Amino acid sequence: MSAVIYEQREVRRARYAVAAVFAVHGGVTGSFATRVPWIQDHAGVSAGQLGLALAFPAIGASLAMPLAGRISHRFGARTALRGLLSLWTLALVLPALSPNLWTLCLALLVYGASAGMADVAMNALGVDVENRLGKSIMSGLHGMWSAGALVGSAAGTLAAHLGSDARLHHALAAAALTTLGLIACRWVLDLRPTEDEEPPPRFALPPKSALLIGAVGFCAVFAEGAALDWSAVYLRDQLETSAGLAAACTTGFMLTMAVARLAGDAVVNRFGSVRTVRASGVLAALGGVLIVVANAPAVAMAGFALMGLGIAVVVPLCFAAAGRSGPNPSLAIAGVATITYTSGLVAPSAIGGLAQLTSLVVSFGLVTVLACGLVVFAGVLRTSDRERPRVSLPSVRLPDAKR
Repeated sequence: MSAVIYEQREVRRARYAVAAVFAVHGGVTGSFATRVPWIQDHAGVSAGQLGLALAFPAIGASLAMPLAGRISHRFGARTALRGLLSLWTLALVLPALSPNLWTLCLALLVYGASAGMADVAMNALGVDVENRLGKSIMSGLHGMWSAGALVGSAAGTLAAHLGSDARLHHALAAAALTTLGLIACRWVLDLRPTEDEEPPPRFALPPKSALLIGAVGFCAVFAEGAALDWSAVYLRDQLETSAGLAAACTTGFMLTMAVARLAGDAVVNRFGSVRTVRASGVLAALGGVLIVVANAPAVAMAGFALMGLGIAVVVPLCFAAAGRSGPNPSLAIAGVATITYTSGLVAPSAIGGLAQLTSLVVSFGLVTVLACGLVVFAGVLRTSDRERPRVSLPSVRLPDAKR
C-alpha cells in the first residue's frame, strides 16, 4: 500500500472510525449467536446436524480470507472495507431464512466467508493506523469488537425473550448495522497500492512469520473457544451448580475479556508486546490451574475470569505483529486469521472429545498447557516491538482528490 502521509487529526479520526467498524463486526456475531436455537428449530435440524452446520462459517472464512488482500489492492482499502463489511452485515439475514440443513450450511458458508474477508480488511487498516500513531491500539479495537458483540447479544436476548421471529430481528439488525458500517467507513484511511506494487495472489500459503505468530494466536483462541463453549457445562457437571450460575460464569468470562481488551493498549504501550503476552500467559495458566483444582463454584469462576484476562490481548497483538512481519500485511494477517479461525473451530470439539474419553478436568488441563505456550513462544511477537515507530509521522495534508 502507498506510504501516503496523513495529518494526525485524520489518523486519529480514522482510529475511531476503525473502532466503530470493529464494533459493527462484533454486533453481527452477537446478533447471530443468540438466535441459534430459533434457527435450529426453523431449519428442523438435530443437535448433531447443527454442529455440522456451525463448522461452515470457519470453513468459509478460511477459504475466503486470502482474497481480502487482493480486493483491497484492486479497489483501495476504504472501498474494499465498505463493500466487505456490508456483505458481512447483510449476510446476517441468510441463516434465519434457511429451511433445511443444506441451505443452512450454504448460508453459513457465505456468512463465514464474508466475516473472514471483512475481518482481514479491518485488521489491516487497524495495523496501519497503529503504525501511524506510533502506539498500540489493536487491543482496544478488539475490545470494541467484544463490546459490539455484547450489545448485539443483549439485543438478541431481548428479541428471543419477546418471542420475535429471527427473520425479522436479523433483517432489522442487518439494516441498522449496515448503515452504521457505511457511515464509519467514510472516515477510514483510503490506502491504495503504489504503481509498481504487484497484486497479492488470490490464494497463497501464509508466510513463515505468520505461521509462528499464528501458533501463539492458536493457543489463545483455543482457550477462548474452550471457555466460551464449555465453562457453563463445567460448572454444571463438575461442580453441580444451577443453570443460572453456570451461565453467569460464561457472561463473566466475556466481560473480563472485553474490559481487558479495552484497557490493554496502555499495558502494551508501557511494557511491549512480548512481556505483555508472557504475563498474559502466566495469568491464563494460573486461571487454568484454578479451574482444574476447583472444588467450589467461586474458585472455578475466578479461574475462568483469570483465563479471560490472560488471553484477551493476545490475538490483537498477533494481528499487529503479522501486519509488521513482512512486505504484504494483508497476506500475513490473513494467514494468522486462518490459523486462529481454525483453532476456534477445533477447540470446542477437541474439548468435548477429550472429555468423552477422560473428563472435563483433563480437557482444561490441556487448555492450561496451551496457555503455558504463550509464555514460551511470546518472543515471536518481538518484530512488532522492534519495528513500531516511536514518534508520530509528520503532518502533511493529502490533496482532496487523492483521499
